[in-house]
Amino acid sequence: MINEIYQRGPITCAIAVTEELRNYTKGIFYDKTGRVEEDHDISVTGWGEENGVKYWIVRNSWGSYWGENGTFRVIRGVNNLGIEHDCSWATPTDTWTKDIRNETKPTLEESKPKFSLNNERSTCKRESPKLLPEDVTSPRPHEYLNVKDLPESWDWRNISGVNYVSWSKNQHIPTYCGSCWAQGTTSSIADRINIVRNRTWPDISLSPQVIINCQAGGSCNGGNPGGVYSFAKTNGIPEESCQNYLAKNPDHFSCSAIQKCMDCTHPKAQKPGDKGNCWATPKYPVWKVTQYGSVSGADHMKAEIFARGPISCGIDATLKLDAYTGGIFSEAKLLPEINHEIAVVGWGKENGVEYWIGRNSWGTYWGESGFFRIQMHRNNLAIEKDCTWGAVEKDPHIVTVTAEEKVDIEQLLA
Repeated sequence: MINEIYQRGPITCAIAVTEELRNYTKGIFYDKTGRVEEDHDISVTGWGEENGVKYWIVRNSWGSYWGENGTFRVIRGVNNLGIEHDCSWATPTDTWTKDIRNETKPTLEESKPKFSLNNERSTCKRESPKLLPEDVTSPRPHEYLNVKDLPESWDWRNISGVNYVSWSKNQHIPTYCGSCWAQGTTSSIADRINIVRNRTWPDISLSPQVIINCQAGGSCNGGNPGGVYSFAKTNGIPEESCQNYLAKNPDHFSCSAIQKCMDCTHPKAQKPGDKGNCWATPKYPVWKVTQYGSVSGADHMKAEIFARGPISCGIDATLKLDAYTGGIFSEAKLLPEINHEIAVVGWGKENGVEYWIGRNSWGTYWGESGFFRIQMHRNNLAIEKDCTWGAVEKDPHIVTVTAEEKVDIEQLLA
């Protein structure tokens, strides 16, 4: 196992789950029940030794709030929990060097769009954050940086070989949800957390579903990005594993503890509307911003991105953008109508043409692996008109569910 992990990377192993493991919080786990009947799979990512005790480093799939940021350490060399008995590995095929894509052809019915040609799929009724107050407590980057001193290109996906950008998402699955205003903002905040933490483990991804559940600016019917930053400062945003993206509004907008961070066990829900055996997570981390505000204009945007990280911007999502597959996009409209929110993670220059690097929320199969480049300075699709930023903290805040919140949970489940 050590040789395989060292040479080629993490492996998958089967283990026995005990009640003590379910209640694990930290440290080197040592199960003394002797149970080795495997009923769960995990990933072993490494090994170590502490005070003479050898252990495996294990990644679980029970949420980032469980254990040591979603992982645990278990004693090594004695087949504890049966972890050294049944493991497997695979070497990935190189499809990335030449960008080899899946060639499976869908049926005609499967590939037929279910939306009309009036751009309904792209828009999400995005409202301007300029309608809401800012919370700015320190000088903005454009006030102390000279744009002439900034590099010709800057891409947070590759700064000296390091990618600081969090993973991309698709707001349209498993069903359509006009949550662009929550996607562009939470991804930008997560990127900035990775930046201030110097991309150290664990990787952070924030939950847009919590933003929807709490109506922190809007819902699947559209919203205001400024509300996300305001919520992030006052309440903090839980991580993705607290509330996976469902692409729908909750039955009731309560923003109760169970709508912010939950867990479930068997038996699963048997019919639609059945909540199943679920409960609010008693303690979980949230990430906050210290201040937030608006930014517009190419020079000011560059300074903000360079100094503190990606920003979220409103654009006019057109059918031409919907059909984008690659290259430097350009579509300058006389009267653009902002109807979509994206993130801008950097800028560049190609054949004399300056461009922004945008991250969309339409899936990694769209555009350039979920990203797009759009010409700078001509205010293409109004991208330089209405952007927002938030300054982040290096460490999370820990939320503990109160007795009053537990009552709200019981009422919600009832």
